[in-house]
Amino acid sequence: MKLTKFTDPLPIPPVLKPKWKSKEYTYYEVGMRETKQSLHRDLPKTTIWGYEGIYPGPTIEVEKGEKVFFKWANDLPARHLFPIDHTVHGAEKEIPDVRTVVHLHGGRTEPASDGYPDAWFTKDYKIKGAFFQKQIYQYFNQQSARALWYHDHAIGITRLNIYAGLAGFYLIRDEKERSLNFPSRPYEIPLLLQDRSFHEDGSLLYPEQPDKNYSGIVPSIISSFFGETILVNGKVWPYLEVEPRKYRFRLLNGANSRFFGLSLDSKQLFYQIGTDSGFLEQPIGVKRLLLAPAERVDVIIDFTNLEGKLVTLKNDAPTHFPIGDPVDPETTGVVMQFRVNKTLSTIDTTVIPPHLDLIGRLPEQTVWKYRFLELSEEKDQYGRPLLLLDKKKWDDPVTENPIVGSTEVWNFVNTNGDDHPIHVHLVQFQIIDRRPFDVEYFKSTNQINFTGPPVSADPTERGWKDTVRCPPGQITRVIIPFFPYTGQYVWHCHMLEHEDYEMMRPYIVRPLY
Repeated sequence: MKLTKFTDPLPIPPVLKPKWKSKEYTYYEVGMRETKQSLHRDLPKTTIWGYEGIYPGPTIEVEKGEKVFFKWANDLPARHLFPIDHTVHGAEKEIPDVRTVVHLHGGRTEPASDGYPDAWFTKDYKIKGAFFQKQIYQYFNQQSARALWYHDHAIGITRLNIYAGLAGFYLIRDEKERSLNFPSRPYEIPLLLQDRSFHEDGSLLYPEQPDKNYSGIVPSIISSFFGETILVNGKVWPYLEVEPRKYRFRLLNGANSRFFGLSLDSKQLFYQIGTDSGFLEQPIGVKRLLLAPAERVDVIIDFTNLEGKLVTLKNDAPTHFPIGDPVDPETTGVVMQFRVNKTLSTIDTTVIPPHLDLIGRLPEQTVWKYRFLELSEEKDQYGRPLLLLDKKKWDDPVTENPIVGSTEVWNFVNTNGDDHPIHVHLVQFQIIDRRPFDVEYFKSTNQINFTGPPVSADPTERGWKDTVRCPPGQITRVIIPFFPYTGQYVWHCHMLEHEDYEMMRPYIVRPLY
């Protein structure tokens, strides 16, 4: 289906208003509802699932240290938008097709409020998963300013629920951020990047089986999803009218599997000021940004002296990154357009300061334990690809059990051809380095034979992270402090088709005594 680019203005999600706010706490209620929404001028309205009935969901803004309580309500119909493969663990026929649970991605959250995949619930909480503990979640926001996001995390159908529209931004603010004099609303804009395909009637198209379905199972989970169009904030190839001044953009890759390699056709720089979990030490000017699913970057783009210009945000990341097909320069190679056609409303006094924050590097001398965790591709009983973490499935006994207050180094040993974005719940970490190794030798001997020197994290990654790219044929090392909570969490690949089909594992933070 051919759709014209740059016909719709970029939507900016509204900021959610609380039901109650006092000096002690803030209380929100958020319903998940089915509705119809226009995703492109030339498409009939599309049925979506949205938090508060909009896609993306409303932006949530809180202060550092603010005690916030959320009641997440499943008000969705009994029938799912997409066919469900009941051979996927956690999505068996006897389990309700429509079930949800909300994860605050990047939040330092108690276990009962983390959105554990088996803590799902149906409409009016009539049926609940085994790990469901409470209707009202608590987020105490003991973190510095950063862009988190909230999304569905129900076991076995996360890929389908997020594809239906269940995702939104969650921004933490603090005094440090305000003192830096960055562009602020309306010159600060969140950008949720995703890809989608459509039927002629405007409905979302999600494949019910792989192109080559040797298993004979229908519907059958696919190994990765790559859509035919790019959406930003729920619009296909939108445009944004801007003034000739600096803008701050909070970029989030919310795609199921697609990586984004972003650049501006004006050849100008992005000034990156932050990563997943806060500011860098100093701004970095880069011409290209690489974003894996679930990664975020905080950037400033300066449109000064570009009056009357059209600037296109482009994408060059191949599918099945980094080894897949190249993007189509006319479709998936285009993200959105900036039109520098608005009159400057006030003098732009915002700045890109030379120093942002002090990031103490975690010394390896403090490490209690080193773990080596393989990212591998196997086959399931039907001959389908099965991506695993350390050769284990979701229901296998827990093997990662750090002690609260300890620091560990996790070595992700990638023997598969995909670059896997690994997300660890509860914690933030620092990337140490990546190093190539002999994959075939490792597979045959379980011994590591390095084939090159270690390469330090890219300058754009040298802040705190909660999601890390793990390239094929390399060992990616991250150093993780585990605090402040004990309890059961998860770590997983954030390519949603991988996560839904066993590339996810529980881990337990144990008390010291």
